[in-house]
Amino acid sequence: MLKIFVKYAFIGGLNTAIHWLTFAAVYYSFGHKQMISNFAGFCIAVTFSFFANAKWTYQAEHTTTKYFLYVGFMGALALACGYLGDKVELNPILTLIGFSAISLLIGFLYSTFIIFREE
Repeated sequence: MLKIFVKYAFIGGLNTAIHWLTFAAVYYSFGHKQMISNFAGFCIAVTFSFFANAKWTYQAEHTTTKYFLYVGFMGALALACGYLGDKVELNPILTLIGFSAISLLIGFLYSTFIIFREE
């Protein structure tokens, strides 16, 4: 389990960089709120994360159903974190840090025990 988590965390680091750069571009360049910026960053990064984890971390088949289940669940988490950041007027950096930490743990559990579980 530790080996899987280390691989997942490595992909998560790359995923986080993609997410943060997209968040910054949408928030600062286009002036959107945190909820939209966080979701946009998530959408781009989650596609990378899903396929990289399917191939490298879990050596599992990636299906359309699994992709949409993963994106839907993690997307709701991204929207919730962005919404909360907007509601409490949280600094965008803190929103990103909070979402990154929450999504690493919850995403790992969801991926391991639901999306890519061994049949």
